[in-house]
Amino acid sequence: MHYAIEPTVRPEGTTVHYIIETKGSTFTVRAFARGLLSAFAHSPTIAIPDFEGEIFVNPKAVEQSSLRIVVHAASLAVIDDISEKDREEINRRTHGEVLESDSYPEIVYECSRGSASKTGEGQYWVALNGDLTLHGVKRSQPVSARVSVNGATLRATGNFSVRLSDYEIRPVSAAGGTIKLKDELKLSFDITARKQA
Repeated sequence: MHYAIEPTVRPEGTTVHYIIETKGSTFTVRAFARGLLSAFAHSPTIAIPDFEGEIFVNPKAVEQSSLRIVVHAASLAVIDDISEKDREEINRRTHGEVLESDSYPEIVYECSRGSASKTGEGQYWVALNGDLTLHGVKRSQPVSARVSVNGATLRATGNFSVRLSDYEIRPVSAAGGTIKLKDELKLSFDITARKQA
């Protein structure tokens, strides 16, 4: 079964409201090194521990589903097993040079359009086409996810890529420019949301 999700007003009484539970969810970013010394460079994994959001699902008309997620940029932190000095350096550059967290404290993803295919009882393959606002720039951002609904719990897992240059973020380099981060970041998520009464 295939549904088309289009922007729409949520009809009263038909949608199920879910709130994302940060405690039971994981959201990470992976950056990749390139350049002359990239084989010896660190490709950091960064956790996104502080985010919130809500999802509205119409079980009888998936085309009327929507979601909004807000990430608090200042919360991003390296989780790799590296020296404290390297950790502090990467975190400092992430917030000061890449995200400019003080100027752009929120990263927002909003979506009310896409498509969904039912793959089993309470199981869906969802392709979202929402808007990501990052570093003060809003762009269309596709996201694919496997979604399962089990009683009062909704779980969504998947990954997607973001190009820093699309959001007017300068390339980050180290070691005198011999090591640079690639333009593309890989984001992975495993999000749990709880049905609201």
